[in-house]
Amino acid sequence: MRKAKKRLDYLIFFSFIILVFGVGLAALTSASSDLGKSSEFNDPYHFLKDQLLWGVGVGSLGFMAGYLINYRIYKKLSPIILIGSVVLLLLLFTPLGASSGGAQRWLLIGLFAIQPSELLKLTMVLFFAAWLSKPHSTREQSIPDGLIPFLSILGFISLILLFQNSTSAAFIIGVTILILYFASGARLSFILAIVLISMTIFASFIVATPYRYERIKSFMNPTEDIQGSAYQINQALTVIGSGGWTGVGYGGSNAKKFLPERMGDSIFAIIAEEVGFIGAMMVIFVYLLLIIGGFIASRHVRDKFGKLILVGLSAVIGTQTFVHIASASALIPTTGVPLPFVSYGNFSLVVFMTMVGIMLNVHKNA
Repeated sequence: MRKAKKRLDYLIFFSFIILVFGVGLAALTSASSDLGKSSEFNDPYHFLKDQLLWGVGVGSLGFMAGYLINYRIYKKLSPIILIGSVVLLLLLFTPLGASSGGAQRWLLIGLFAIQPSELLKLTMVLFFAAWLSKPHSTREQSIPDGLIPFLSILGFISLILLFQNSTSAAFIIGVTILILYFASGARLSFILAIVLISMTIFASFIVATPYRYERIKSFMNPTEDIQGSAYQINQALTVIGSGGWTGVGYGGSNAKKFLPERMGDSIFAIIAEEVGFIGAMMVIFVYLLLIIGGFIASRHVRDKFGKLILVGLSAVIGTQTFVHIASASALIPTTGVPLPFVSYGNFSLVVFMTMVGIMLNVHKNA
């Protein structure tokens, strides 16, 4: 019998389209228009054009590559891809690395700016999905063959990120890979051990690093230093609160002028102000459709490698979305995390659009 050809996963695809074109570009236009009017650019659509060309344009190529290239090829290539990503991460310690917000995040190569931590969110999922789906493997149940090498690889990369002050990236990657390990069938005792070790390491870095410790203090007591370390938390809460139930209207935000990183780390606050609580919940609902769609698709995939890719990439999107929204809403300490598919940032958008292409490819070919 001829094998039935799988159709496009419309839940994942249309959720993705709404987030990129319906929410992302609209939110960026509103958040950046007055910045574009400045004497430096003299164009209210400067940042929108840049995102369209280098974010959506290049991201569309990444999406098509992810959708058209059979995902099984990554199983053999994943170690090479991961090593390449780690090399890029280590290059941040060289003169090629550029600082942003106190963290070594950008790698400047000619006209191109690469953010290795964003790329790692994809390559780590591909590597561990391949590593955990090896036939007749005991990596989910064995300490010497599974837990120790798992902790060694994840710990090594997380420590590099922590030394580069990319705490949020280390957290997102750590949570994602832990979910992947659990989905592969790892022992619950292994998961608990990894959580305890990770919490100890993160706590040590927080206590040893003044700026991290200040963020925790500001989160615990946001009224203590309103003009200093707690400024962003208080401004974000003010912006969100001023939106009420239905918002002040698209483009009507005045508070955004006082919000740090309005196009990136704080863009959800502007969305909540302009469309209100109801509109913000609708945006969150679209994210849930995409994330849950990925997990549902994984349940129908028999190939373990494909199943783990869907789980891992859905977990990346879900974890980063939660961290951004929770940070903007003062539910967790302030972090420098873009909102997937929405925040200004070309390289991040390219990576996340490529992820969705790979997710749809797995659904089509698994």
